[in-house]
Amino acid sequence: MPDYTELKLELYKLCEHYVRKRLETAQEALSSTQESSNQEEKSTAGDKHDTERAMMQIQVEQLTKQLAEANKLAEELKRVDYVNKQTVVTQGAIVFTSQNNYFMSISAGKIKSNQGDFFAVSMTSPIAQALKGKSANDELIFNGKKIQIEAIF
Repeated sequence: MPDYTELKLELYKLCEHYVRKRLETAQEALSSTQESSNQEEKSTAGDKHDTERAMMQIQVEQLTKQLAEANKLAEELKRVDYVNKQTVVTQGAIVFTSQNNYFMSISAGKIKSNQGDFFAVSMTSPIAQALKGKSANDELIFNGKKIQIEAIF
C-alpha cells in the first residue's frame, strides 16, 4: 500500500485543481457574458434586442449559479481532513475496495493520481452513504454488487 499521507495530499491537490478550474471557467464565462451584454445594451434597441438581452440575463443567472456551486465545492473541500489517517469511512478517508478506490471529499468524479485512479466523491453521494462508518474487511452490497473494503487511510 502507498504512503497514505503523500497520497492524501496528492488527491487533495487534484481536487483543489478541479475546483480552481471550475471557478476560473465559471468566472471567465460570466465576465465574458456580462461584457457582451454591456456592449449589446450600448448599441441596440427594439424587440429583437430585448429578447437577446433577456436571453443574456438568463445565461448570466445560469453562470452565476455555476459559480456559486463551484464556491460551495471549494468550501466543502476546505473541511476535508487530508492529514490524519482514518480507520472508518468518513470525510477525508481514502477507501480501497474490490471494485474501485475512493477519496471521500467532494464530487469531482474520476481523478488520476500517480498511484492509480480514484473517484473523488462527496459524503452525500450514494456510494459514500453505503460505505460510511464501515471498516477495512467489511463487505456490503451496492447496486447489486458485493464490495469488499480492502483498506482505509
